[in-house]
Amino acid sequence: MFGYRVPAPDEAMLISGGRRGLGGAPFRVVTGHGKFVLPVFRKTRFLTLAMCEAEVAETCVTKQGIALTVKAVIAFKVGNDHESIVNAGQRFLSDQDQMAVLTGRIFAGHLRSIIGSMTVEEIVTERQKLATEVLETSKTEMAKIGLSVDSLQIQSIDDGETGYIEAMSAPHKAAIQRQAQIAQAQATQASVEAQQVAARNQAEYARQTAVVQAEYSAEVDRAQAQAAQAGPLAQAHAQQEVLAAQTELALRAAELRQQQLVAEIVKPAEAEAERIRVLAVADAERMRIQAAAAASHDRVALDRMLIDQLPQIVKEAAGGLSGANVNVLNGADGLSEIAAGLVSQGLTILDSVRKNLNGGEGGDGSGEESDNLPALRGLTTPGGDRGGKGKGGRGTTDGPIDID
Repeated sequence: MFGYRVPAPDEAMLISGGRRGLGGAPFRVVTGHGKFVLPVFRKTRFLTLAMCEAEVAETCVTKQGIALTVKAVIAFKVGNDHESIVNAGQRFLSDQDQMAVLTGRIFAGHLRSIIGSMTVEEIVTERQKLATEVLETSKTEMAKIGLSVDSLQIQSIDDGETGYIEAMSAPHKAAIQRQAQIAQAQATQASVEAQQVAARNQAEYARQTAVVQAEYSAEVDRAQAQAAQAGPLAQAHAQQEVLAAQTELALRAAELRQQQLVAEIVKPAEAEAERIRVLAVADAERMRIQAAAAASHDRVALDRMLIDQLPQIVKEAAGGLSGANVNVLNGADGLSEIAAGLVSQGLTILDSVRKNLNGGEGGDGSGEESDNLPALRGLTTPGGDRGGKGKGGRGTTDGPIDID
């Protein structure tokens, strides 16, 4: 539209004529939007706000008196604030290329000043420190002319033909070369070891392959040999099985014959021997029973004889008392007692004789019986000596016998 002006995004529009700008500036500053400008009465100019670059190649003398050629690159621009735009517009609006020239001269001076206070070793090893100090010292001057520095990069430092930097780097180069040689030697050794390991592995693989091939060949040979021997082995196994069957059959026949012999000869003989033994035992038992019966019959006969003689014994005992002077004190009861005593004596004599006979079985029993007969006769004979003092056929008494 006629009379309406708009600055670019990286430009500032300066309008002169008419009333003054802010802060008493001789022009008004417009950025980021358009504005109506009266033709003829107003004049419009544009100031770049884009990034600019300045290069510096300056020979500087260090603290040690060694001349160094330092190359640096400065990135700068007009400040975004109103004051910086006004200051830069007043200085560079007619010739904006002068911003780079002036900036390079300013930074060259600061480089000479700061490098003069440092050694070569510090400059070489602490480039960032050098750049920071140059930026800090130049910031105030650059702000006065409306410029701001974004960065300062030291591109190169050269000592010309003095060789100081090279000599300074010689120990490091030697160390690096030594390390490089060591690394190369280690690499060579590792390579040789790797080659030897690879050779050993190849030899081991070859050996394993040969072993496996030999095992396969041996296995094939064994299989072939087994196949060749399969027929004879099968025939031999068959014959062996036939022999085993025949042997088992013979063993079974022998066992059967043995069982037949046991049934035909041994068992009948054992039965006959058992029959004879049973008959012998029965015969012996019969004889024992007969002997026991005979012995029992003899004792019964003897007892009967003694019992038959018992009345005669009692009678003889009573006859021995017939001539005695006996006083009976209690009448009929006294006589009964005398008779009972005589019978008791007879039974005692009978029992003694029986015991002597039983004790003398199988021995000389007749002697014991003959020894007891005098006692029996002494009791039964009328002339027996009851007191042990009588002589002849009758016993004598000293007085009457009192029976209570």
